[in-house]
Amino acid sequence: MLDGLLLLLLFQFLGEALVSVTGIPVPGPVVGMILLLLALLSRQPVLQRVAPAANLLIGNLTLLFFPIGVGIILEWDRYSDNGLALLVSVVGGTLVTMSLVIVLLKRLLPEAP
Repeated sequence: MLDGLLLLLLFQFLGEALVSVTGIPVPGPVVGMILLLLALLSRQPVLQRVAPAANLLIGNLTLLFFPIGVGIILEWDRYSDNGLALLVSVVGGTLVTMSLVIVLLKRLLPEAP
């Protein structure tokens, strides 16, 4: 499992390095995820090494939200000044994302018998 975590970090590093070298306006972790996707599609051993680490991270995903909650509480004054904009962006972004997922699932998944 440790090698899977190291592979995930390696792809994030490669994404950051590629962004800093090329200067493309995309976050490094996003480029790293695209590189990881390409590696997963092309090689089965990568999937076998990364899967246990990814499952562990997904299983403990709620723990990763605690620092965000603490940051919001500590910086409440800053967020309260822009509360309406934050609310609109969170609700709007959620609705757009959910709609896009529904459309993509309907198009990509075959219908059940």
